[in-house]
Amino acid sequence: MMLPAFFEEDRIAVDASLGRLMPAETMQPPSIHTAMRYSVFAGGKRIRPILCLETARVFNPDVAAAHYPACAIEFIHTYSLIHDDLPALDNDDLRRGKPTSHKKFGEAAAILAGDALLTLAFETIAAAPVDANRRVAMLTEISVAAGTINGMVGGQVADLEAEGKRITPEALEYIHRSKTAALIRASVSSGALCAGATPGDVTRLRNFGESLGLLFQVTDDILDVEESSAALGKTAGKDIAQQKATYPAVHGLDRAHQIANELSAKAIVELAPYGDRASRLREIAEYLVERRT
Repeated sequence: MMLPAFFEEDRIAVDASLGRLMPAETMQPPSIHTAMRYSVFAGGKRIRPILCLETARVFNPDVAAAHYPACAIEFIHTYSLIHDDLPALDNDDLRRGKPTSHKKFGEAAAILAGDALLTLAFETIAAAPVDANRRVAMLTEISVAAGTINGMVGGQVADLEAEGKRITPEALEYIHRSKTAALIRASVSSGALCAGATPGDVTRLRNFGESLGLLFQVTDDILDVEESSAALGKTAGKDIAQQKATYPAVHGLDRAHQIANELSAKAIVELAPYGDRASRLREIAEYLVERRT
């Protein structure tokens, strides 16, 4: 399935904001800023920031303010990829079809570039042109999603500890709900918060984001089995080689496809109250279950 038509317009807008909110390569010290920008602009579909913008658009046609949490989440996502690829973790040489940060700049620069992007993320949220209560709510939402308690780092730890072991479906879901779904959930909920959505709407969209995040990871697991490195832009088959806990490994490939379809349907149900205003979010959910890269 092709990317939804609006994706390219959003991606261009997000890239412009990322460039504006990041230090220029010429700023001191230029080496770290070059490394940061290399990974941020190495490619990628910008699914997380686009989800943030399109959720905000459900409640407000002017999404200028939502570019701040959207870019902050992309900074966090990119930092996590830089660190994931390091020899101490996944030890990968390829990311988005290009050499990984530590292959390009060395391990020390890669670690510091990731650290800098994480720090920049919170600086960016704090600068969002909305009232202080919304900024605090977004900071809380995003920092929890990136952290250790049911957040990205906690999921990464559980994923490392599960390598080479037989785990239960419940443990697998915890890993993916934390490692991947949490940040996608925060992409959606922070967009709603930025646009001034009611608490009830934020809860509903948080549920949408969580199902969508799990869907994203299940599909990623499937693609690692079914697609080539050239198609994926990263090393295919790494999950099997490293005996990672994945949906195909725990449930089998056919059941993994079924789970992806179930998660897509569950996510889309949450959008019913918003009618046509949420049509773009529905398109994203449909794309994620059908994507091939």
